Amino acid sequence: MSTSFDGAPSDTNRAQSAAADGRPSIGELLSGVSEDLSLLLRQEVELAKAEARQSASRAGKGAGMFAGAGVAGHMVLLFVSIAAWWGIGDGIGHGWSALIVAAAWLVIGAVLAVVGRGEIKSIGGMKQTTDTVKKIPTAVKGNEETR
Repeated sequence: MSTSFDGAPSDTNRAQSAAADGRPSIGELLSGVSEDLSLLLRQEVELAKAEARQSASRAGKGAGMFAGAGVAGHMVLLFVSIAAWWGIGDGIGHGWSALIVAAAWLVIGAVLAVVGRGEIKSIGGMKQTTDTVKKIPTAVKGNEETR
C-alpha cells in the first residue's frame, strides 16, 4: 500500500479499498442519485400531464354548459320578442303560449348556467403535482416524507 508523505493512504488506494469493502463508490452513488432524480422528474411530468388533461376535460364541460346557456338565452329573447309581438297584435290569445315556451327556455338556460358554473368552479388545478414538487428538495436531502 502506498502512502502519502504524512503516512495516510493515497486517494487511489482509498477508492480501491472502498470497492473491496463492498461499499459503492462515489461515482456509483452519484449515478444512482442521477437516475432517481431523472425518474422522479419523469413521474412529475406525467402527473402534470394527467392533471392538465383532467382540468381541460372539466373546462370543456363547463364551456359546453355555458354555450348551452347562451343558446337558451337567445331562445328566451326570441320567444319573448315573438310573444310580445303576437300578444300585442292578436290580443290575449296566442301570446300566452309563446310566453310559456319562453319561460321553459328560461328555466333550461338557468339550469345549464348553474351546472356550467359548478363545472368551472370544480377545476382544481394541479394539486397533486404541486404537493409532490414541493417535496423534491427534502427528498433530495434524504428526508423523505411518507403518507
